[in-house]
Amino acid sequence: MYPVLLLVFCLSCWLLLSRRKQNASKGKLPPGPTPLPIIGNILQVDVKNISQSLGNLSKVYGPVFTLYFGMKPAVVLYGYETVKEALVDLGEEFAGRSDVPVFKKLNEGHVGVLFSVGKTWKELRRFSILTLRSLGMGKKSIEDRVQEEAHCLVEELRKTNSSPCDPTFILGCAPCNVICSIIFQNRFNYTDQDFLKLVEILNENVEIFSSPWIQEKQSKEQIFTLGNLVITMVDLFGAGSESTSTTLKYALLLLLKHPDVTAKAREEIERVIGRHRSPCMQDRSNMPYMDALVHEVQRFIDIAPNGVPHAVTRDVKFRNYFIPNGTTILTSLTSVLHDDKEFPNPKVFDPGHFLDKNGKFMKSNYFMAFSAGKRACAGESLARTELFLFLTTILQNFTLKSEVDPEDIDTTPTSNGLISLPPNYKLCFIPL
Repeated sequence: MYPVLLLVFCLSCWLLLSRRKQNASKGKLPPGPTPLPIIGNILQVDVKNISQSLGNLSKVYGPVFTLYFGMKPAVVLYGYETVKEALVDLGEEFAGRSDVPVFKKLNEGHVGVLFSVGKTWKELRRFSILTLRSLGMGKKSIEDRVQEEAHCLVEELRKTNSSPCDPTFILGCAPCNVICSIIFQNRFNYTDQDFLKLVEILNENVEIFSSPWIQEKQSKEQIFTLGNLVITMVDLFGAGSESTSTTLKYALLLLLKHPDVTAKAREEIERVIGRHRSPCMQDRSNMPYMDALVHEVQRFIDIAPNGVPHAVTRDVKFRNYFIPNGTTILTSLTSVLHDDKEFPNPKVFDPGHFLDKNGKFMKSNYFMAFSAGKRACAGESLARTELFLFLTTILQNFTLKSEVDPEDIDTTPTSNGLISLPPNYKLCFIPL
């Protein structure tokens, strides 16, 4: 009897202390739903659709509010003005990274450019950018490599012989090979066993990234250790290939769903490029519809709904709220990319969102598919090149045919955690 009473007493004290700790920190942070002891607000967030949950909460608590994931608070930033003010106007203060224990465990305590903070992050990012530039990033030679890989991609798609196929593997190989050609100065055959193992590992990483509840404990090791440099290279492969291949896979699904969009894009390709010349980036200025299509794919699929969790690097006063140093920051990129004032009918896939009344391409400050500020995607220029050239080359060479009627195609993402993944599907690549 006494052991049971003692256990109940200890649990009660623990719950009271936990609640007191939550209330103490909550008094300094923006408002938010009342957290439960130990588990916080986890029951108030739909893990299958975090974006919708955050949208509903923002209607109650405003564009800046606090959620507790367990005992740990996270400040949510919702809407373009709020996200821009934090990531761009106060970029240094919001340039930290939240703790993600699963990645520290997977990386055996080492950190790469994606999850490092402070001096470690600045040095690794600087090292990565300078190294990639020395290897050709941002130069015409990179476009040449993407064009070469686009040609190889077409040849691999021809091998499907117009039969229904899952495009995941082939679309994963192409951008991965571009990164290989930059880092190793050599591309690989799509049947190379070492290359296949690399693609498999990257696919596994995407599944991990799609989990919504990830937190990390930061390492305090030296910066340029072999482990840190290896993880930095893994980060470059993950960010530089998997996000692009996922976007390509989603793009083809949307083109199957919207044959009218596909027809307009192909007409522009025929008119500007024809069938006997490889597309190049100079063509983009003469192809406003294709440019708008690529942007609309990225806007619509919202591949990273809340980006990668940030953290403030010092105590910050933000919109009359106090955010303590180290607090996790969640930036709702969905609230920016799906803003109905900037993009009418944002849940509808329509390249017209990026075209003016004269059919000219129209830029938007709300296009934050690569995030914004100091921790925006370092490989943005490469990703833009790959998406434009790969998609244009595919449409130049193939008719896309779905196994089902376009009206029956479901484009709902299978995961809405850190990364939104398209549902699995098959299609036929029929040579023109």
